[in-house]
Amino acid sequence: MGKGPGLYSDIGKRARDLLYKDYQSDHKFTITTYSPTGVAITSSGTKKGDLFLADVNTQLKNKNITTDIKVDTSSNLVTTITVDEPAPGLKAIFSFKVPDQRSGKVELQYLHDYAGISTSIGLTANPIVNFSGVVGSNLLALGTDLSFDTKTGNFTKVNTGLSFANADLIASLTLNDKGDTLSASYYHTVNPLTSTAVGAEVAHSFSSNENTITVGTQHALDPLTSVKARVNNFGKASALIQHEWRPKSFFTVSGEVDTKAIEKSAKVGLALALKP
Repeated sequence: MGKGPGLYSDIGKRARDLLYKDYQSDHKFTITTYSPTGVAITSSGTKKGDLFLADVNTQLKNKNITTDIKVDTSSNLVTTITVDEPAPGLKAIFSFKVPDQRSGKVELQYLHDYAGISTSIGLTANPIVNFSGVVGSNLLALGTDLSFDTKTGNFTKVNTGLSFANADLIASLTLNDKGDTLSASYYHTVNPLTSTAVGAEVAHSFSSNENTITVGTQHALDPLTSVKARVNNFGKASALIQHEWRPKSFFTVSGEVDTKAIEKSAKVGLALALKP
């Protein structure tokens, strides 16, 4: 664990990555190559049924300035410029998308031993202003995440969160969607040598009075191959296997099964079999 509480986006991140990251409905591959001058080019492709989505990302580094240029199959050009530590603990990020003229945004992040602050503003006449702040330490942190629309004068996002962490356990509690969704998550490292971990998330919606429970696990078969699995209380079970076939180049295969639908089909099939 690093020093300080980190940013608000770090609250519950380990559990979210375990339960949701890299899961795809079909196949995905990522290839990263490096030029002699240090330029990194990453190509990604995802096959969803008959549809194939791809993008190419080029990353250039010059001292403390990193420039990422990404082009996708929809001809969108996304550029992100990151300046690390123009002042101690500070990071500046400038991003925009072409042809979306309203996508320009400037973000500042500041990390301290006892605080983490992130603020951003859109480069438009009536921008959306985002602010998130966390106070505490690497053991216990409390934070909030807000978005304000200057055009309508309304808050579009109001979130709060609490995080507790020790050597092998991370727990968090968040209140999102302007107080409508209460979520609790848990991440536990079982075996650091094999990256074996378990995690769970429980979310309650006050407006619909509905609970969503998701549990999952991950395990490294070898230093280059890992597997993950998850299931929720609606009977959706997912699994994936990911292999790093060269440095920072991955091949991922995942799938999802509706166990309740299978059970229903099995019952129908049994009823038909018993029918005279």
